[in-house]
Amino acid sequence: PIFTMDLDLFSAFDDEGESVTEVPEPTEVEPALTSRKRPLSKDSPVEKSRDIKRGVGVESGAAELKDAPVNLTITHTEVREMKWDGRSVLTFSAIPEGLASAQVADKGIEQTLPENPAKTYPFELDPFQKQSIAYIERNESVLVSAHTSAGKTVVAEYAVARSLRDKQRVIYTSPIKALSNQKFRDMQEEFGVDQVGLMTGDITINPTATCLIMTTEILRSMLYRGSEIMREVAWVIYDEIHYMRDKERGVVWEESIILLPHKVRFVFLSATIPNAREFVGWIAKLHHQACHVVYTDYRPTPLQHYIFPAGGEGLHLVVDDKGKFRDEAFQRAMAKLHNMSDDQAKATGNDKQKKKGGGNQDNKSDVKRIIQLIMERGLDPVIVFSFSKKECEAHAMMTSKIDLNDDNSKELVEQVFSNAIDALSDDDKQLPQIVNLLPILKRGIGIHHGGLLPILKEVIEILFQEGLLKCLFATETFSIGLNMPAHTVVFTQCRKFDGKNFRWITSGEYIQMSGRAGRRGKDDKGIVIQMLDEKMEPAEAKSILYGAPDRLYSSYHVSYNMLLNMVRVEGADPEFLIRSSFHQYQQQEGVPAIEAQAEDLTKERDAMVIEDEAGVADYHNLTTEVAKCKKETCALKMLAENCLPWIQAGRLVYVVDKDQDFGWGAVVDLCKSKDRGAAVLKSNHLVEVLLTCRGDSPQDDPQAYDQSQGG
Repeated sequence: PIFTMDLDLFSAFDDEGESVTEVPEPTEVEPALTSRKRPLSKDSPVEKSRDIKRGVGVESGAAELKDAPVNLTITHTEVREMKWDGRSVLTFSAIPEGLASAQVADKGIEQTLPENPAKTYPFELDPFQKQSIAYIERNESVLVSAHTSAGKTVVAEYAVARSLRDKQRVIYTSPIKALSNQKFRDMQEEFGVDQVGLMTGDITINPTATCLIMTTEILRSMLYRGSEIMREVAWVIYDEIHYMRDKERGVVWEESIILLPHKVRFVFLSATIPNAREFVGWIAKLHHQACHVVYTDYRPTPLQHYIFPAGGEGLHLVVDDKGKFRDEAFQRAMAKLHNMSDDQAKATGNDKQKKKGGGNQDNKSDVKRIIQLIMERGLDPVIVFSFSKKECEAHAMMTSKIDLNDDNSKELVEQVFSNAIDALSDDDKQLPQIVNLLPILKRGIGIHHGGLLPILKEVIEILFQEGLLKCLFATETFSIGLNMPAHTVVFTQCRKFDGKNFRWITSGEYIQMSGRAGRRGKDDKGIVIQMLDEKMEPAEAKSILYGAPDRLYSSYHVSYNMLLNMVRVEGADPEFLIRSSFHQYQQQEGVPAIEAQAEDLTKERDAMVIEDEAGVADYHNLTTEVAKCKKETCALKMLAENCLPWIQAGRLVYVVDKDQDFGWGAVVDLCKSKDRGAAVLKSNHLVEVLLTCRGDSPQDDPQAYDQSQGG
């Protein structure tokens, strides 16, 4: 039998000795396509904007590019904690000096909706939602920091409703097009088709609407162009603001925040940020306005975390729904993984390849088994995260014999899919993606990654929201902001390639993706399953599961794109953006601490008493002089005419390269450098030396080999 003993997949969920709370069977929810009209996005004429002025929003109240930020002093209020039904809400504020205290005093703020709210809700709001709405009603910026599915969207919706009530324009920005598409559909359903527009790199719909949903790149482009729309903007909502730390695109967030007018107010939605105080201080100083933080660590649906060792026969509960780490279960999982790795190494002789390659046949079959278990236990829908598009599609192809939909659901899937592609030409309908995807979708299985056509991604998002897809294979981008929670989340790997090296995912990345597990109001608990194909140390596992969320740091850098945009703008000063960046603010904020540290070190140095200080100084000077003479002597010895007669095969040599001491080695050969390796040599000869290396030396790294040739 495949599933046995305490490692059995079923007992991992049911065994009382393992202290696992039973996950109840979810009630089946009928698809509500008939009652929810969610129009698909269609192309419309692109916005015909005029360059109102070559300056960046000067007329609309923005800071002029030639001006440096005013050197304001920012006052940070004390952190206040409020308790409600066992849930805590933390609030604190950053207030520029000189701002009227009566307007920004953070005392006695009522946790109730205003007398005439811009929007009412059919349910009781959480304390952090009430607190955030109170700040919005006071026309003050707010950063809402909470876990996924905690209800941050309510705050954004209220900001939109307030703008519509006061006849002000509001912009909702998101990091990815998929999130923009979803918010566009949701906002249209909430506020009406005429009130909401969409602007992404793919499509533009109703660009003159009061509420505009767009990607952050579009907002930055409008600011550089001096678009007339920006004159009327009163509120800007930044969803997933922690995306600002992205190395490639994070600079777009900073530029758009810097270039927005001072009169604009902000709503920042984010996962938990450890250094939120720094961020709101930057906003307060940059735009001369109060900015508040509302933070809660409350998670509506607790999570259970399991480990599935690659090639193993069961799941191991490592973190229960109370957040307790179970070290014994973790060690059993690692022992099982170690035994499997040894067996595979003996069978294949290439264990290292399997560890780094990922996506091997055993891994794919394991994914299939886990999917089957999840469906049998009623733990669907499930999101399976992979870290490459190729793996994402390969795993989906492995489930070709699994059918998760009944006939009625298949008809609904085909109907939605057909309605979506009707707008395409006959030639486009024959594209391989479109032809091959429908049979997979009809079986209740979806694929979502950046390589799909925009219209297909939109269809898949709608089908998943409506419950017509039970299993979705997705890349990491699906975890960013999309309000599409599932009952279960599966990681096919816990290592990813970051463009340079393979590494374990960070706690912030894990929190973001695992947060998709557990649907508020539907599931008592969310299930998270990690598939491991490489042994992990307990400290590493705890760092991922319990580690602090990633800090929000600046990824600002000067790019050709930024410089070209500045050239287009009259009187532009690139230094303005650099001086105003979050990076510059962080550096300036760190100056007092560095100065204090330097002062302490100076005092410590002055307090030191050195016996015979003059003699010690002479010794140091003489030692430095000896080292200098040795270096000069060595340089003379290394001249070809001096050393070549002594370098012969079999002679022992001592190899030192800068600070690296390689020790003694034996000369193997001496040859002309033109034969090989000439690109890394300054001389005309190559000496091959046999050295004793450590077992963990980078023997397969050609860069390491090249660097060692200098000795």
